Amino acid sequence: MTNDKNQNGRPTGVTIKSSKELDLMRESGQIVAETKILLAEAIQPGLTTAELDRIAENEIRKRGGVPSFKGYLGFPATICSSFNEEIVHGIPSNRCMNEGDLISIDIGAIVGGFHSDTAFTAGVGDITGKAQCLIEATEKALRLGIAQVKPGARIGDISSAIQEYSEGLGYGVVRQYVGHGIGRSLHEDPQVPNYGSPGKGPILRQGMTIAIEPMLNMGSWETETMSDGWTVVTADRQLSAHFEDTVAITNAGVEVFTSVNMVEAKV
Repeated sequence: MTNDKNQNGRPTGVTIKSSKELDLMRESGQIVAETKILLAEAIQPGLTTAELDRIAENEIRKRGGVPSFKGYLGFPATICSSFNEEIVHGIPSNRCMNEGDLISIDIGAIVGGFHSDTAFTAGVGDITGKAQCLIEATEKALRLGIAQVKPGARIGDISSAIQEYSEGLGYGVVRQYVGHGIGRSLHEDPQVPNYGSPGKGPILRQGMTIAIEPMLNMGSWETETMSDGWTVVTADRQLSAHFEDTVAITNAGVEVFTSVNMVEAKV
């Protein structure tokens, strides 16, 4: 794995992981997948996002991992928790989840110096049909993006699959925030946009690891950042949803390190 870095501390160029490094990412991926299941089960009206954050940190550390986000560029928490019109990077607080809210949770863990990163959106109690459709469409957009992953494909194949499906349903595809390479650093090259043209962009090679993360808005794709310097919201204040998985490009195609299905298969 290459370790050259730019002035911001982000590795430059695409990194290829060794089998040992992939094993470490596989382990960190399963830790966040297991934690994701527990967080989804805990979501209910009246619970605060600070309580979700405590659950996440306890579970990651109990399983031998270290939270990826806590302290990253000064971020104060283990998870990002974003409500309704908030797209990403919401900070956990004593704010309670209310019936009908959407909550997006982004979470990462480190094992042996290697990160995995995942996200999901859930409804709190009963939600509207439109909100449920947004959640389901965003999750399907992620699956369609993952289905493009194989050696020799290009990043644009992932991007265009997500964009074509999502915009075909009338959703705005966030452009300012994108997926990314991942490994020894939380964010590495290449960037993985959720919009683009097939056949364009970096070639996917065996041993690459990337985080694919569509963010779909009920309205416009445009965003704003709130005064806390972290929380990103839809410019028109319509609902947003976010799903993410960390995947590896293998000789067989793709392996999803943060898959809940892999966790359930082990039980």
